[in-house]
Formats: sequence, C-alpha cells, structure tokens
Amino acid sequence: MPTIEESVFIARPPQEVFDFVATPANNTVWDSSIVASEQEGDGPLAVGTRTRGASKIMGRHFEWTTEVTAFEPPTEFSLHSVEGRMKFVVTSTFAPADGGTRFTYRIDAESGLGGVFGKMADPLIQRAQARTVRANLESLAELLVEHPAG
Repeated sequence: MPTIEESVFIARPPQEVFDFVATPANNTVWDSSIVASEQEGDGPLAVGTRTRGASKIMGRHFEWTTEVTAFEPPTEFSLHSVEGRMKFVVTSTFAPADGGTRFTYRIDAESGLGGVFGKMADPLIQRAQARTVRANLESLAELLVEHPAG
C-alpha cells in the first residue's frame, strides 16, 4: 500500500488550521488534486460524517465517498474511503509548534492502477503525488497566513 506523509509549519493556531482542513468545502481550495468535495447532510462534522467528491490524480479522474473515522479537535482528523475505485485513508494531525501549528498529512492508499503494471508504477505515482501533496501543504500555509479565519 503506497503511503505519502508530509508536514508543514503553519503560522496559525491548531484550532484554526483544524477547522479549515476539516471543512469539506475547503478541500478544493487547498488540495489541487480534489476537484469536488461536499459534506452529505446538514449536521455538524463528527465521526461518521460522509463527504462526496472527486479527485484528479496523474490525469485520471476518481469519484469517492469518505467517512470521518477520527474527529478530535484540534489534534486529529481522519477519514477513509467507503465508495469509489480507490481505497484510501487520510490522517491529518495538528500539533502546537513555535506559536503556530505543525500540520502532518498522511495518505495510505491501495495501488490505483492494479495488476502487475500497477505494482511497478506505484513508486513513480507515489513520488509524483508526494510532490503534489508537498506543494498543497505549502499553499495551505500561505493561504491561512494571508487570510486568517475569523
């Protein structure tokens, strides 16, 4: 299972970063691979909340539904896919650091291409997606510093 883990320092408090990252509608703002994302239902975000969306990774379009598996403001937010071709788990952690937040973003995913070719291509896809994740986190840090919530 390919794993990507990146972290970034964000000069904002952990609760503010948590609130922004955990809001499904914000996914398309900071994650360039997500092209659609919306929460199902109107209730407050909590364990069990589902989000529907779509991603474009390496030129391929994937629709998905996720379910929140951990919701512990302001320290951890995790979800896993429950529908769609790609199976994945995303874990986000938020730790106080130097007056801001150390945000760590981890993706554990099954091979997206399948078969023998998929296994051989995993390292290439993993490196390319890790670069995308790193760029997304840097953009998120800039965005939250330039446009703080509240």
